[in-house]
Amino acid sequence: MKLDRASGILLHPTSLPSRYGIGDLGPEAYKFVDFLKTGKQRLWQVLPLNPVGQGWSPYQSPSAFAGNHLLISMDKLREEGLLTAGDTDNIPAFPEDKVLFPLVASFKEKLLRKAFTAFINTGESRPDYKAFLGENNYWLGDYALFMALKMHFGGLAWNRWEKALAFREKEALLYFQEHLHEEIAFYCFLQYVFFKQWTALKSYANAQGIKIIGDLPIFIAHDSSDVWAHPALFALDERGNPLTVAGVPPDYFSETGQLWGNPHYDWAEMEKDDYRWWRKRFRHLLKLADFVRVDHFRGFEAYWEVPAGEKTAVRGRWVKGPGEKFFLTLEKYLGKLPVIAEDLGVITPEVQALKEKCGFPGMKVLQFLTEEELQAGRKEEDVVYYTGTHDNDTLLGWYRKLNTALPGPEERKKCREYMALVSGSGARWAIFPLQDILCLDQEARMNTPGTVEGNWQWRFRAGVLTSSLAAELASLTVKHQRHG
Repeated sequence: MKLDRASGILLHPTSLPSRYGIGDLGPEAYKFVDFLKTGKQRLWQVLPLNPVGQGWSPYQSPSAFAGNHLLISMDKLREEGLLTAGDTDNIPAFPEDKVLFPLVASFKEKLLRKAFTAFINTGESRPDYKAFLGENNYWLGDYALFMALKMHFGGLAWNRWEKALAFREKEALLYFQEHLHEEIAFYCFLQYVFFKQWTALKSYANAQGIKIIGDLPIFIAHDSSDVWAHPALFALDERGNPLTVAGVPPDYFSETGQLWGNPHYDWAEMEKDDYRWWRKRFRHLLKLADFVRVDHFRGFEAYWEVPAGEKTAVRGRWVKGPGEKFFLTLEKYLGKLPVIAEDLGVITPEVQALKEKCGFPGMKVLQFLTEEELQAGRKEEDVVYYTGTHDNDTLLGWYRKLNTALPGPEERKKCREYMALVSGSGARWAIFPLQDILCLDQEARMNTPGTVEGNWQWRFRAGVLTSSLAAELASLTVKHQRHG
């Protein structure tokens, strides 16, 4: 994938301002697109748009296909007549700078159920709704039933449900499809609204000359509709438990590695139908994004396998992944994939060779580079260069840890110099987390790998994306010829 010289901003929609305690796909998202255009940015990178899972993480989703219904805009629902002005008047005093997920989820679900009631009275016969159900039948029915069953069984993991349901006996499925019909319809409605709102926002961004970079986590949560619906595609025992789990060995972030806990794929089984589940997944995501960052790309060459039950990721081993054959098979069906390979961490010559054979640009992160590597960055490269990612400290937070003696104004000046270094590099794309554009300290960090609590919460306050900030960003972009 040959990249044109451009720059952009990394910001997950949950971090946008809104009255409802979490960023959403409403007016502030459109304002952000306008800010990108004024600042001459041509890329908006997001984190996975899937529903969140353990620790409210978008990388531990209960579905590889579904959208995060917490991102649905209540204002848009009111415009459609599915909510009234009175429904959105009494909003709790949510903090402006963080997402309190349990409170937000409880509050928004009440409004979403009101909207659903209005919808079933007026909208279930809509042609676009029926078309949505048909176009997404591969995953939607299983996901909606899975979520309804999760509610019915008090949140238990699928393999702790009654056996007939856990292992999908036909009579049990038919009974609960009828018994939970309305709840299933509710989850279908949420997906219809999410994809409708996201598609409209993406169309608006594209019309402004801005492309969306999506994010594809390599693994999926064990307690997910995908594992429940397709257990043969995963390495599970006879009770549906993972035989081995995913993670990475000791690294920059953790002395004991990172134990993610996701089940591994049965790649031999997946190969039998030319990776149909993966083909569906990529085709689906490429409707939502113009480019896809494939998280933990090195796992397709070799992945870290940890026996189930281990407390850390130390006692694992590298196991060969599907490699080049996997990507060649996908391209046979889907054409050349607009993929960015997240090739950070322990990268071997074999991983590098796979990336080059596939023609995927990789990633470079300023915070991981030596001073010598920083100064050598003028060479032209098909690479995406970041000041930091969602897993890093903010640029200012990182710099303060290295240089505790510098006063505030000098720190911010140095951060601007580092941004200029990335923008002025030979990398085809330069991406800045919005926290770095705003020169925010470590309290604005999005995620700390190896931890569960307190992540994914950061939001920026309304009004901080000023015209002067957009002008400063535009000047930097024009200076380094990234404005197109």
